[in-house]
Amino acid sequence: MSTLQIRDLHACVAEADGTLREILRGVNLTVADGQTHAIMGPNGSGKSTLAYAIAGHPKYIVTSGGVTLDGQDVLAMSVDARARAGLFLAMQYPVEVPGVSVANFLRTAVTAVRGEAPKLREFMKQMRGAMSSLSIDPKFAERSLNEGFSGGEKKRHEILQLELLDPKIAVLDETDSGLDVDALKIVAEGINRFRARSGHGVLLITHYNRILQYVQPDFVHVFVGGRVVEEGGPELARLLESEGYERFTGAGATV
Repeated sequence: MSTLQIRDLHACVAEADGTLREILRGVNLTVADGQTHAIMGPNGSGKSTLAYAIAGHPKYIVTSGGVTLDGQDVLAMSVDARARAGLFLAMQYPVEVPGVSVANFLRTAVTAVRGEAPKLREFMKQMRGAMSSLSIDPKFAERSLNEGFSGGEKKRHEILQLELLDPKIAVLDETDSGLDVDALKIVAEGINRFRARSGHGVLLITHYNRILQYVQPDFVHVFVGGRVVEEGGPELARLLESEGYERFTGAGATV
């Protein structure tokens, strides 16, 4: 069974003048095998910072606390070692990689995670099957990664990576942003296929309840001011959709 544990995590970002600004202020969260956790919160609350701190983005400096995956110290690992250990980050804004085809990128990534190159014929068959499931045109395999892709195409290719890399824990940072209804359903189906496999957990970061209508969370966490301020089930997401975050961020808030 796979378990991601985040304990009293504090993290800062370096400002242009060299000073450090604290963003995460004591995050506690456990994502276990078979669980889907949704993190919801207003802009600027630190949700994406949490995702990047877990993944090892150099911009974010962890000052205290810990992150472990199956008992291993994630913060002591390099970025690539975290991926090999079973962590996956789907970014809010996937980057373009001119000159590197989707097929070559994916095969290189799979090789890095598995420690050996998959047989080309088997890999191509698996990739084409996953692309079909996500309604991705097979011609995209030869295009440069994310170059000229629409927002929805980029997000579907993030889920394509998820399906092929098959990590233990997937951290999905606003995977639903910029998606129309059809693309949202396709992406959600891909996430559901992933989490249906044994040994997997999902940490889904989102502003809105709409993706949670298709990807049912086990737990919902309200994130404000760099920490979790309330927790509940799917009903909490519906409450936030109707009432917003004002009771956590307004003048009378106690967070």
